Amino acid sequence: MNLSLENSEKNLEANLQITGSKSESNRLLILQALYPNISISNLSNSDDSVVMKAALEKGNGLIDIHHAGTAMRFLTAYFSCKEGCEVTLTGSARMKERPIKLLVDALKSMGADISYLENEGCPPLQIKGKKLEAPSVKLAANVSSQYISALMLIGPSLPQGLEIILEGQVTSTPYILMTLEILKQAGLNGSFKNNRIYIEPKVDVENVSIPVESDWSSASYFYSICAIAESANIKLSNYKKESKQGDSCLAEIYRQFGVKTIFSENSIELIKEKGPYSRCLREDLRNSPDIAQTIAVTCLALGRECILTGLHTLKIKETDRLLALKNEMEKFGAQVKITDDSLHLLPCKSLKEGVEIETYNDHRMAMAFAPLALKTKITIKDANVVSKSYPDFWEDFKKLGFKGQ
Repeated sequence: MNLSLENSEKNLEANLQITGSKSESNRLLILQALYPNISISNLSNSDDSVVMKAALEKGNGLIDIHHAGTAMRFLTAYFSCKEGCEVTLTGSARMKERPIKLLVDALKSMGADISYLENEGCPPLQIKGKKLEAPSVKLAANVSSQYISALMLIGPSLPQGLEIILEGQVTSTPYILMTLEILKQAGLNGSFKNNRIYIEPKVDVENVSIPVESDWSSASYFYSICAIAESANIKLSNYKKESKQGDSCLAEIYRQFGVKTIFSENSIELIKEKGPYSRCLREDLRNSPDIAQTIAVTCLALGRECILTGLHTLKIKETDRLLALKNEMEKFGAQVKITDDSLHLLPCKSLKEGVEIETYNDHRMAMAFAPLALKTKITIKDANVVSKSYPDFWEDFKKLGFKGQ
């Protein structure tokens, strides 16, 4: 479905309930599979979480997780330690290009039985579940935090727990801390100090119900709208000030765009305030790479230069997000320079009209570019791709006066 979007509203107001965090939901689903006494509320309705839940319920045979990268990493670790199960874990054509070798090597060093069925280092994988008894494992620290979290989540179920020794500079620290916090909420103990994570073993946990905080990555698109709009007041729930999600840094970053965040007990209120602001935005996003697209497009809309760094993981996402951003922003007349881990945007004075945005099977490309409709009429190609993380996205957008056909 291609969607032509425009919005001529001057004052934007809405009160929105955002789906539960995909990151938190998928971690809790793994823990629930290991410890059935855990119950979950406000579970994400994203495609990724639906696929994860279905895979855990199936438990054997051929399991296709489509585009869900988190599911691929977490399930690889989970099925490796699930004694007696035998699965073939596969996904979309893009998933078969996404590297998983570092995680597979770490699990194999612990005794896991995993084979590559097509290309070395990438899915699909054949996994024969075994009792993993190795007490420790080493992993490069600058890889996707999902590899690290995948090992942390199975750690409590192993006979001796698990020590994870991280080699090099750690990136995406907030996601490691999020995993630790979720383990703690479930009654499982762990620590993270000096590049060493230790997860204590535990056979059972008491009955516990854990609510999922709404997704901060999903909130980013409303921060962008608020920044671009002439006037805006948008209330979002369920959010908390002391969030463990790395993308909660949005509240601080978007102050530089004149967006004030007011925290209430279970929600945030975004209010547009007036400048002045610096001409060039500089941000190191190594701990929150998922909001890079949103920030870049906000700067494009406002005619502000930006230099974003710490983006080395974007090249192995649903698409090469750095290249995709460059391609699509240049259609509007901007100049974009990219390296393996950075993006430098030199915006144009006025945006070209009627641009069609390619989304590259990437939900965040569709959602990040959508707020540009406040400035010029655009078309989002394959708009349904948003269901990967935020199925209600377009319905919520309509509540803010966006018109699509």
